[in-house]
Amino acid sequence: MPRIHRLPLNLANQIAAGEVVERPASVVKELLENALDANAHRITVTTELGGKKLLRVEDDGDGMEPDDAQLSIERHATSKITKSEDLGAIRTLGFRGEALPSIASVSHFTLRTRARGHATGTEVRVNGGEISSVREVGAPEGTTIEVADLFYNLPARRKFLKSDTAESAQISRLVTQMALGHPTVGFTLTSGARKLLQCPPAQGLGERFFQLFGERPDLIEVRKEAGGLTIHGYIAALGDQGPVRGAQNVFVNRRIVKDRTIAHAISEAYSVATIKERSPEVHLFIEIAPDRVDVNVHPTKAEVRFLEGSLVHEVLRRGLGDALGQGRAPELQLTSFAPRPGEPTPMSIPGVFAGAQVGNRWTPDLLPPLPVAGPRPFEPGAAPVEAFGTAAPASSPPGEIRPMIPLGQFRDTFILAVDDEGIAIIDQHVAHERVLFEQVMEKLMSGRLESQRLLTPIIIEMSPAQRQALAQHRGTLERFGMEIEEFSGDTLNLSAVPAILDPSECEAAVRALAEDLEGLDKGSRVEDGLRKIAATMACHAAVKANYPLTLEKMRYILEELRRTAYSSVCPHGRPVVLRITRREVEKNFQRI
Repeated sequence: MPRIHRLPLNLANQIAAGEVVERPASVVKELLENALDANAHRITVTTELGGKKLLRVEDDGDGMEPDDAQLSIERHATSKITKSEDLGAIRTLGFRGEALPSIASVSHFTLRTRARGHATGTEVRVNGGEISSVREVGAPEGTTIEVADLFYNLPARRKFLKSDTAESAQISRLVTQMALGHPTVGFTLTSGARKLLQCPPAQGLGERFFQLFGERPDLIEVRKEAGGLTIHGYIAALGDQGPVRGAQNVFVNRRIVKDRTIAHAISEAYSVATIKERSPEVHLFIEIAPDRVDVNVHPTKAEVRFLEGSLVHEVLRRGLGDALGQGRAPELQLTSFAPRPGEPTPMSIPGVFAGAQVGNRWTPDLLPPLPVAGPRPFEPGAAPVEAFGTAAPASSPPGEIRPMIPLGQFRDTFILAVDDEGIAIIDQHVAHERVLFEQVMEKLMSGRLESQRLLTPIIIEMSPAQRQALAQHRGTLERFGMEIEEFSGDTLNLSAVPAILDPSECEAAVRALAEDLEGLDKGSRVEDGLRKIAATMACHAAVKANYPLTLEKMRYILEELRRTAYSSVCPHGRPVVLRITRREVEKNFQRI
């Protein structure tokens, strides 16, 4: 007796359905894609008990004639493609002809449809893959599909579904994504008696984005066209202090996808500016010729494969990098406080302007001179006088920070400045850290940093793991002007350090480097190690908090900050500048 036998058609369909229909949200996705391919202008989704009891998707699309309605629930029956060559340039969201038969095989399925221009519609009922009835009915133009008791005949699959609330959240997230990807189509989502989403047709992405998310000043717009690609969308600014892991909605030709090439390009764009690990919020739309992307590589069409993956990666990375470099600083909102009864009224000091410092606060000897890179080499103990000149800065390229005029310090930690946009508060340490980081990286690209040999080597005791981490990156550390050798036992001998470091900071910098490099993955690229070392060096070399600065040194920091590519955050991801806009000030003084 043969051991191999042919499976019954119903069982084969149920097995195949497992690849397409994973949960209620999978059903909604397939039905929404069919509705969009049918040129729907409005789509309504209704669910009960997280979609387990009922899912209904109604659209006003083209609808189907009676013969097409019956054929649509047959496996591999589709109107999207006709020959194998069509797979090379797919322009529709669906194309395999698997969705409806897969859904119908694991539910009580009802399809009602009426083609445009026809007087009556057609209703097809299917139970567990078996057609129970086909009849003529009255119906509006378009298609309505009801899916009841999903997985009723597959208890092994049904028991793995999440709670009603969790499944509803997945459906809501999916419908939101589809609405974002197709702004000219109206979407409505109802769960039980609650209306979760209602978006009328919008004029474009900006209007739809506002419908879904409201005002989002924390996001910046991205626009890039190159190499036959068009990229548009919104991404989190570098200075955004939101969650480390934000929502990432990526569309390729209006299809929501997850792609490693795109995810890596996003990560690379942010890592150039900061070593802080993050998965930022992004909403990106990539348009590419259909014959340059393969969408037939995943059962649920959730992944794609690019013909020129490296080109897509580079264009996306540069587009995001350009937008991040032009991102605005976070804005502060003023709050007016009424004076409490009995509180003393502030009095101005005669002869002193508001905001001026009283007393000898600008003594240059209180702070070691700031290091300078480029054509103005820093020599320990020598003040780079030419760095603090008052020459007028060069004109600002588009997107670059406008020149800021320093007014003074707050608590010897924050620089207060003004420009034509309003008032800026700058953290002097992280601002100088950003400046030094970019100067160090620029030096490394052309060679190595200047080094100074110590008259008395510094002996540092470290753990075996830290010593090994430093030993593995000894060649890289030498490029930074740092010479480290094993001394004896658990100690290291530090004989030379970068010229930008004050000798008193050397030991702390080496220990911080050891911790950073110890946490670096063994498979990480050389650039990752360079950025970590450069960030640590810049942090220890930068001017500290609670240090008085002269106005000349404030001007230097602000001018150099204006020249940097990513001036809104330091290499470790902390914000550099906070702004109080002119509009916010005028609003609180009731001038608008």
